[in-house]
Amino acid sequence: SHAGMVLSVLVILLLSMFYEAIKMGKAVLLRRALLALPRSLSQESLVEPEEGGTGPTQGRFPIFLHRWFRYHVGQTLFHVVQVVLGYMVMLAVMSYNAWIFLGAIAGSTLGYFM
Repeated sequence: SHAGMVLSVLVILLLSMFYEAIKMGKAVLLRRALLALPRSLSQESLVEPEEGGTGPTQGRFPIFLHRWFRYHVGQTLFHVVQVVLGYMVMLAVMSYNAWIFLGAIAGSTLGYFM
């Protein structure tokens, strides 16, 4: 039926838009994670923190780890959703229906534009 096809194309269009939004969300999270990195934190203190030291990074080191872990979990969740959406759109396009293919392209274009 025509209504079913229109609904299918709209759903694929929205899924493609959501896929692009997830990609952008991952980029924003990565940027925030990099900004959360303390500038005075050296590589040596990441690998082997000094015991009993009173350096300027000692107080911020656990906070950095907590923030990094939170951003990493967010990145992982975004990645899982992105993979699932990507495969769903791919399977829809593999139905070899021109309208669904155009819906996926239009959704991806609109999602990237917004």
